[in-house]
Amino acid sequence: MGSPPPVCNFGWKARDFDLPATDGKRYTHEHARGPNGLLVMFICNHCPYVKAIRERLIRDCAELAALGVNAVAISANDPGDYPEDSFENMRRVARDFNYPFPYLFDESQEVARAYDAVCTPDFFGFNKDLELQYRGRLDASKTTPVANARRDLFEAMKAVAQTGRGPAEQVASMGCSIKWKR
Repeated sequence: MGSPPPVCNFGWKARDFDLPATDGKRYTHEHARGPNGLLVMFICNHCPYVKAIRERLIRDCAELAALGVNAVAISANDPGDYPEDSFENMRRVARDFNYPFPYLFDESQEVARAYDAVCTPDFFGFNKDLELQYRGRLDASKTTPVANARRDLFEAMKAVAQTGRGPAEQVASMGCSIKWKR
């Protein structure tokens, strides 16, 4: 627990993926992107950091979609060691919480490695040219929601949608480490 990702590598190009989703479709970054950007989120079902922000994440992604920034969530955890993160449980969580974004399964963990994802949640915010502009936190919450917290991710991606650029100052996300296969 408590693995922070590195700071934003501005301009880093989004890595392609072709992954199955809980809605029965497959998604690539080209098909998932919105006209003003793409938010790639590494999350999972069991992580207390993800559970603590889930409702606000859903709200922010729905509002970002209205600004032309689409989002995808990817679970790369090893379900052999963490059964709560199985594809079947991903389907249940996506349905129960009515995720407004595709929830993708990275069974091979190749996409998580290509993105250098380190924790859940780990956010990668790209502009319309699929250049990285944000790699920070949702807000100040960790495993307990912070009341009236500044909406770091939303504000950053709103700026990306409007200007193509993310904020120079970013606070890294924090969460549980990705559960790599042995």
